[in-house]
Amino acid sequence: MKPTWTRRDFLSAGLVLPAAGLLTPANESLIPFSPARPESAKLTYRTLGKTGLKVTSLAFGCMTTSDPSVIERAADFGINLFDSARGYQNGNNERMVGAALKKVRPKVMISSKSMSKTKQALLKDLDTSLSALGTDYLDIWYLHSKNEPAEVTDDLLEAQRIAKQNGKIRFAGVSTHFNMDKMLAHLAELGQTDVVLTTYNFAMRSVEASQNANPDAPKTDMTKAIRTARKAGLGIVVMKTMAGGTTRVLRGDRLYGANSAALSERLSQEGVPVAAIKWALQNEAVDTAIVCMTSHDQFDENLRAMAEPFTEKDEKLLTTRLAGISSKYCRMCGHCGGVCKKGVPVPDVLRFLTYAEGYGQFALARDKFLELSQPVRDIRCSDCSSCSFRCAYGVTVRDRMIHAQDSLA
Repeated sequence: MKPTWTRRDFLSAGLVLPAAGLLTPANESLIPFSPARPESAKLTYRTLGKTGLKVTSLAFGCMTTSDPSVIERAADFGINLFDSARGYQNGNNERMVGAALKKVRPKVMISSKSMSKTKQALLKDLDTSLSALGTDYLDIWYLHSKNEPAEVTDDLLEAQRIAKQNGKIRFAGVSTHFNMDKMLAHLAELGQTDVVLTTYNFAMRSVEASQNANPDAPKTDMTKAIRTARKAGLGIVVMKTMAGGTTRVLRGDRLYGANSAALSERLSQEGVPVAAIKWALQNEAVDTAIVCMTSHDQFDENLRAMAEPFTEKDEKLLTTRLAGISSKYCRMCGHCGGVCKKGVPVPDVLRFLTYAEGYGQFALARDKFLELSQPVRDIRCSDCSSCSFRCAYGVTVRDRMIHAQDSLA
């Protein structure tokens, strides 16, 4: 007789496994966690740089999560790194994450971030984060969205040193969305950072194939940059692995005009979302990939990325997908210089558009857009007869910017 499983039974089956996984000495070990889901029956662990922390190679990005039961279930399964930030959901995200992980706090690792630009404001943010999360310490605390070496100031690094000395954080991190290769090299040379959270996905391959779009653009190999930084001892956490959003996006939902229900079903069956995560994890220098998950179905699907190798079929799927988004997805590589002649931070605005289209987070996208100065918000790319930007990857910058401004302004 085929056994029936309630959700309570399903969760209970995995309760003993997180502790076992955390004690695993190997750099990357395989641990069965539930007889209920044999297709996702393995967790993999990697060592997070010089920190020595053993983290699951799939981590939980909480930014877009509103259902705490998904976070609770992930922890019960053995996922042991959960990422939030002071600014996510106007501070409500940290409160939700803290409540969801309260019972298992000693068994999991929590990271958070602050975008503050002074030591005093940064340390104040840390205390607020700790209170919201209901914890005495963070395992990783990131200086958030630092995209130029000059933005990682001595003042901010001093704040992280103070936080360490006071036992409020275990490890210091920096997150970067733009100029990633330059930032990785700078942080490795600086030697003050334990962990880097960086954008990395299948759309960020060598620009050599796109040099005709911008012959003067320097060649960048993010895979090599990550390996070099990892050899220097940095823990490497990657984000935006799906090149434009969440699992929902890669299933062919609204982003980039892929609004056909038939296409959505086909992409899901073909396994594009899992292939995207596996692509990032095939780089042995990547310690873990933070993926936003908003539903139990997404969590079930993403778990497969840890149990399955990257295959030729995956490569073909991503090649096809890349052809479909290549003219629309901003890789935030930094080759464009970042700011147009009129002062608009193009990669930032395109990232905000991705939050709306890819993550389904219009409120977040609009909030981010409204953080820009009023003069910048008032600029309209439709007023320009031509664009000063030339994207090395062939993104139609002017069209995308007009769409972003029409949507968010």
